[in-house]
Amino acid sequence: MKLNREILDEVSRNREEALELLKTIAKIPAPSNHEEKRAEFCRSWLEQQGAKGVFIDDALNVVYPIGCKENNPLVVFMAHTDVVFPDTDELPVVVEDGKIKAPGIGDDTANLTALLMAAKYVAQHGLSPKEHGVLLVMNSGEEGLGNLKGSRKIMETYGSRIKEFYSFDGSNSTVVNRSVGSRRYRVEVLTEGGHSYAKFGNRNAIAYLSSMISTLYTMVPPKGGKTTYNVGTIQGGTSVNTIAQQAEMLYEFRSDRQEGLEAMERHFRAVIEAYRAKGVAVNVERIGERPCMGDVDAEKQRALSEKAAQAVRTHYLSEPLFHSGSTDCNIPLSMGIPSVCVGCYAGDGAHTRSEWVEISSLHSGLNLALDLILDTFD
Repeated sequence: MKLNREILDEVSRNREEALELLKTIAKIPAPSNHEEKRAEFCRSWLEQQGAKGVFIDDALNVVYPIGCKENNPLVVFMAHTDVVFPDTDELPVVVEDGKIKAPGIGDDTANLTALLMAAKYVAQHGLSPKEHGVLLVMNSGEEGLGNLKGSRKIMETYGSRIKEFYSFDGSNSTVVNRSVGSRRYRVEVLTEGGHSYAKFGNRNAIAYLSSMISTLYTMVPPKGGKTTYNVGTIQGGTSVNTIAQQAEMLYEFRSDRQEGLEAMERHFRAVIEAYRAKGVAVNVERIGERPCMGDVDAEKQRALSEKAAQAVRTHYLSEPLFHSGSTDCNIPLSMGIPSVCVGCYAGDGAHTRSEWVEISSLHSGLNLALDLILDTFD
């Protein structure tokens, strides 16, 4: 089913409703693993639009199944509900100078709104595909330590039936068609510590952790693809006059090649063992892992990527860049399922509290999302 003038006119009539929906959702706090409020809002809103069979699964995904019969093939469209910010109070939303500003407004609230408005169109027009089912998913846990929980749950539940997978995430400037894998660790260093004067000379956990970080940063990333590493947080110690007994960090490395991940893992483990050999207690906990690309049919992946890119060209009159990234597509791509990630807005400042989107770009984003979704209906 293709967009026509009648459909485009209806979408245009609903653009103010879409903007109000975006502002409403943007205020609802949704830190990763605590998306309950947004999930419940999305479920309730969809039911008010006439959507049938909507449910929230035990991973906090809001799932709207359409034409999903027993064992029939499925196409998945998802946009994540969580944001990177830990706020549990209402998030601030500001509209000025043709922009709407809020933490997480683009990543991923604008895309979530586009998916919801497309779902409304499908529900109110009673659309249903004939040869396969469609899952519209407002998913949890895409950001940070959410560890792709929502996407993993969808693949666990429906994986062998899914033939294509779309994620609405990021802006309209790129199409992500290759996955970046990552591993994330919490590393804790423990020493005897003591009084800074009376026990001077005792080992300081902060000093050892600092030295360990410096050693980790001597790593030259392996060649081939792109591999990165980062220490994101450090903490520890008791007071200015205390030799620290404990210090810890969060450390990650990423690569768009499995070989890159393995090289970084070897370096990381060697550094940890070197500090343990000094008699320092080092505790390591893996707190997140995202897989790299699996064995995906190259022609099907190319066709899906081009389809997403053409939607951007059609509705934004611009040429998107293809690149690798860490998105909900990582999980299906690791399982060999053609998957692509594309955005439904223009803006900047993702993962900052000053993130913004251009209001004028949102209407094109609604058309883009609906275009891709309706194309899967017979």
